Amino acid sequence: MNRPLIGVTGGDSRLPIAWWFIRWVLHRCGVQACYLTPRSPQPPAVLDGIVISGGDDIDPGLYLPDAPDTAPMDSARDAMEIDALKSAIDSGIPILGICRGAQLMNVVLGGALHSDLRRIRQHTSNRRTPLPRKTLLVEPDTRLAELLGKPRVRINSLHHQAISEVGRGLVVSGRDLDGIVQAVEYTGAGFMLGVQWHPEYLPYFSVQRAIFAALCDAARQRTA
Repeated sequence: MNRPLIGVTGGDSRLPIAWWFIRWVLHRCGVQACYLTPRSPQPPAVLDGIVISGGDDIDPGLYLPDAPDTAPMDSARDAMEIDALKSAIDSGIPILGICRGAQLMNVVLGGALHSDLRRIRQHTSNRRTPLPRKTLLVEPDTRLAELLGKPRVRINSLHHQAISEVGRGLVVSGRDLDGIVQAVEYTGAGFMLGVQWHPEYLPYFSVQRAIFAALCDAARQRTA
């Protein structure tokens, strides 16, 4: 049985909740997963795909030098994940960015972020919750639209940063009711998808599991 190896990045936390959820979903998709952190950045074998997971804010100095600090940051994790992203992009490895992972993917490709969304939200709440309390409006004729099969999907929200300027080679494939970017995808060959919400906390929805399944299918195609 073809079981690709997917790397999942994260911080050096003693309680990596997101990793456990992501590992469970990836296992259900029939792949192996390994956890990569600043202290343990090397995978046990060549990766067939990578998930850049959620966590602390990205250092605004990476995309907006004059921005004030607004939340905890992890510079060691930023550096590790930037290296991992650049390597994956250069190698054509399938990439899924989740929340800060989507943001960092965008920054690596030359884009920028809103450092704090609270001032620009009008129709959506600033409340953070892993529950599906917000609405994703899927852009038609995108890979995400094909993947989810629905024009509107319920999503959660645990962020206060988001993409403001889209990076090179990326296109917006989903927004919320305020027009804030919720998903970006690569327009070229290969699989690169960034989602602003946390699908790993919504595994009871088939459309959310489909996001991980698409990453795993792309990884399998590399090893076929």
